[in-house]
Amino acid sequence: MTGPAPVRLANATLADLPEDIQRPRYDRSALTPGIVHVGLGNFHRAHQAWYLHRLMQDGRALDWAIIGAGVRPHDAVMRDRLLAQDCLTTLIELDPAGTSAEVIGSMIDYLPIEDGNGPLIGAMADPRIRIVALTITEGGYFTDPGTGAFNASHPDIQHDVDTPGTPRTAFGAIVAALKLRRDGGHGPFAVQSCDNLQGNGSITRQTVLGLAMLSDPDLAQWIGQHCSFPNSMVDCIVPATGPKEIGLARKLGIADAAPVTHENYRQWVIEDDFCAGRPDWDRVGAIFTDDVHDFETMKIRILNAGHQVLANAGELLSVDTIAGCMARPSLKALFRKVQMEEIAPYVRPVPGMTPGDYVALIERRFSNPEIHDTTRRVAFDGSSRHSGFVLPILRDALDAGGPIEGLSLVEALWARMCDGTREDGSGIEPNDPQWDTLTGAALAARKDPQAWLGQRQIYGDLADDKRFSQAFCNWLERIWRDGTAVTIEAYTNTVDKTSG
Repeated sequence: MTGPAPVRLANATLADLPEDIQRPRYDRSALTPGIVHVGLGNFHRAHQAWYLHRLMQDGRALDWAIIGAGVRPHDAVMRDRLLAQDCLTTLIELDPAGTSAEVIGSMIDYLPIEDGNGPLIGAMADPRIRIVALTITEGGYFTDPGTGAFNASHPDIQHDVDTPGTPRTAFGAIVAALKLRRDGGHGPFAVQSCDNLQGNGSITRQTVLGLAMLSDPDLAQWIGQHCSFPNSMVDCIVPATGPKEIGLARKLGIADAAPVTHENYRQWVIEDDFCAGRPDWDRVGAIFTDDVHDFETMKIRILNAGHQVLANAGELLSVDTIAGCMARPSLKALFRKVQMEEIAPYVRPVPGMTPGDYVALIERRFSNPEIHDTTRRVAFDGSSRHSGFVLPILRDALDAGGPIEGLSLVEALWARMCDGTREDGSGIEPNDPQWDTLTGAALAARKDPQAWLGQRQIYGDLADDKRFSQAFCNWLERIWRDGTAVTIEAYTNTVDKTSG
């Protein structure tokens, strides 16, 4: 015997949803836009869009609704799915104590995806838009991995310099929209990065101004004087959506083509620097502070770098999820040893949280068996994530004369993973924008480990540090000789008993 058919998600069917499903209490037809969000994936909908929805549930921020946008052709797939359900999203909270769901409605439109980004430029030029927000991945900011400087030579940047009216990148579209606003006598907007980058607002400012300076120095000066680029730290584990998640929504009584699952934890710490106003996100749990740096350092170094500690090892050992990694004693021991001995010493406490307490919190969050966060997703774009999350800690450890064996092992595990095979002989599908380059270096490193460190675009002068180079080469040679599991156990068996 089967139950009632799931309700197709739409404005017209909100009243028909199962009684235990929370839904918008506000009149969505009365919402007006205030934010354009570029890169509208699962994380944005589970995090920033949720905070705004919570304000709207209290009758606030009704003039701050979100317009979604993308600059890549495959963004059109998400656009079609969301427009078909009136831009509503089912958020499903996964907790060992139980599953709950709510439908959020803070997004009201999704712009067409077109070459030249005309619709995006037009929307951002609308004076009602006061914030342009971004989740475009850590590797999408056109920075040099070795120096962090703006990469003006990238072909997409050169395209936008040559044809500023029909740009290819989100940053080109931002510059074009700001030109229209300036020329039309309208005010600026804030550009708010929500990606996992140290100083994400500062990096965004660097890219926007760097591009504008190449095509219109006067405009660049205007942007620098009038626009703002607040730094922020964002935190919520949000797995990718597949048939399992769509099926879970259906079991809850909702036919949603793009539901989002997430953990029962969120944090958002924001620099209060919005040139055209902002929603009162602090009323629903966000933290506004002038000192985002310590919060973001704690999160990026312990959570994001911690993901890289586990993900490559998990891929090599055919462990599908991060929770599965934490359930394996040797990988959990790897995580704790590297964290306590080589990461936490370079993290400052924040109000209410010490680095050690945060490590324990992340251990619990990573261990949540209800969160099916795949090692493949976490390992994606290692060329950006190791450069941004792991290597800055390694530099600090080298400068301080601290231990680096664990971080060197993490880099060796990444090099071994980029060979493209697991320990059981199965193949690893390409999982990085630079996969071919990484694979070539990994194959060469089987005979000469130093070949991996020769990737200057990633390691820069770290390759010249003898202590790191020797430790890395020793670990990679041992992985190839003895295998991943044996090598990890050799490292974890030397755990300092005082580290807990």
